[in-house]
Amino acid sequence: MSSSGRTSAEAIAPHLPPLRILVVEDDPVMQLGLEHSLGAFPQLQIVGQAADGYSGVDAALKLKPDLVIMDIGLPQLDGIAATQQIRTALPDVRILMLTSHKTEHETVAALSSGADAYCIKGSNIEKLLVAIACIQDGAAYLAPQVARRVLDHLKPRAPVKPTTNLTDREMEVLKLLVEGRTNPEIASILYLSPSTVKAHIRNIMNKLAVDDRVQAAVVALRSGLV
Repeated sequence: MSSSGRTSAEAIAPHLPPLRILVVEDDPVMQLGLEHSLGAFPQLQIVGQAADGYSGVDAALKLKPDLVIMDIGLPQLDGIAATQQIRTALPDVRILMLTSHKTEHETVAALSSGADAYCIKGSNIEKLLVAIACIQDGAAYLAPQVARRVLDHLKPRAPVKPTTNLTDREMEVLKLLVEGRTNPEIASILYLSPSTVKAHIRNIMNKLAVDDRVQAAVVALRSGLV
């Protein structure tokens, strides 16, 4: 952890309650850095360390810490799976992911597994204390480097028009089907026999990968086909 921001960190730390902290991290240098940085504040007590996911889960169950600082890239059991197991067994523990992983998939997976905060390695101690303060107050914390990716992930996706090979006649039948027309009505409007209409509807359902005409209409409407 960088020592920059120490003055601000010293202003933040006194507002934190006494916390028993478990560090789950396989990098010895990172372990020492956290021990040094957090050890500067008496109310933050590192009560245990683990170097792999399974050991982290076992240590959490044994020590019942207030806060777990968890890496993602752990041997044997990754930090996301370990977080899920700890959260299931200890629902009140706060879990802060501290990792170099910045992808949308990993961030969302970590939060979905029960992490309260997502921080990036290399951040100064001030940012780590801000994250700890946030989750102790019941809020969540996302590092700025990943916040935009998560927000983009949560935005509604524009409907994608499915690629189909519906013929012009099948499109005509589909439009009438969406209007709620019966097979005899479609046959009368398009000057087709009822058996031909039935065949067209069967082909439409196959191409849209649906089981009935109602589902075909829903897919057509939602995807913008009609």
